Amino acid sequence: MTTVLITGGSGFIGSHLVRHFLDQTEFSIVNVDKLTYAAVTLPGEISDPDGRYAFEQTDICDSQAFRQVLAKHRPTAIMHLAAETHVDRSLDAPAQFFRTNIEGTFNVIEEATNYWKALPAGRAESFRLLVVSTDEVFGDLGTSGQFDEDSAYRPNSPYAASKAAGDHLARAWHRSLGLPVIVSHCSNNYGQRQTPDKLIPKVITNALRGKAIPIYGDGSQVRDWVWVEDHAKGLAAALARGRAGQHYLFGGGAEVSNLELARTICDRLDHHDPNPGFGQRRQLIKMVEDRPGHDQRYAIDWQKAAHELNWRPKVSMQTGLDNTIRWFLDNRHWWEPRLLYHDMDQRLGLTRTGPNQVETSSK
Repeated sequence: MTTVLITGGSGFIGSHLVRHFLDQTEFSIVNVDKLTYAAVTLPGEISDPDGRYAFEQTDICDSQAFRQVLAKHRPTAIMHLAAETHVDRSLDAPAQFFRTNIEGTFNVIEEATNYWKALPAGRAESFRLLVVSTDEVFGDLGTSGQFDEDSAYRPNSPYAASKAAGDHLARAWHRSLGLPVIVSHCSNNYGQRQTPDKLIPKVITNALRGKAIPIYGDGSQVRDWVWVEDHAKGLAAALARGRAGQHYLFGGGAEVSNLELARTICDRLDHHDPNPGFGQRRQLIKMVEDRPGHDQRYAIDWQKAAHELNWRPKVSMQTGLDNTIRWFLDNRHWWEPRLLYHDMDQRLGLTRTGPNQVETSSK
């Protein structure tokens, strides 16, 4: 029986990956998660009728605890998604990003190496560690071009720098110790159960409440968006067919500026949930002080994933946005309480750089 251990399996991307494996494969899944503010599913919320799911509330920065989880479950593969991911939070408090994304990733890689070296020959040959990274490690682009597997690392935020450090650890352990590790990079994810401190949920939840929808700077920053379930399928394909030592990029082929995206969401909400009291929700959009060091544009060339992994994004931005909007309309009980804690309804990222203004998010 194949057993896949997923760190961060209670987070946004991780929880979709867990559900993908449980729904589409016969794999056993071990979810290792600390259950921070970013957790979107609790252990009892995962359907497990045939007993293939196990949860371990463990901090990856505790190397001994992680080692014990490996010894207990004896996984066939490890997929490392646990991370601090919010750019604005990294500007205010980078120490936690250093701890989780660098120290924690070091522990995962080092413990995975020791575990792999002790496996019998046959199991060692098939073992894989997949480290899930971000396109933000590459910095930003001009008006043309795309990131690919050969793009230089130019991180521009504490978050991106901490993720880049983890990627470099993975490369070094593969090159020097032979660890069969794969690194993936993705563009901005969106979909159901995303915390409301991220851009798309922030626009939706503010628009539904008739609150100002803050957009950084002039809103011209461009992002490539990928439906989270498409990304989960890409990660599963990388684990199954990816080559050790390689990088794979996953994108949605859906580039749009932050301002145009906010306008589109407002228009779709007016269609799905008209509210005469608000009028046209576009009127709620407010331009606010830009994020320090804000990257201008991201775009992904995912052709290597298409050729080697037989992967491509399936869900269009229009379909994905409509699905996301309908989910948030139907699940106010899920997202409204989350706005009350961990500063999810506050502007972050200016504590050390300027005045604290209207709440927003751009990632």
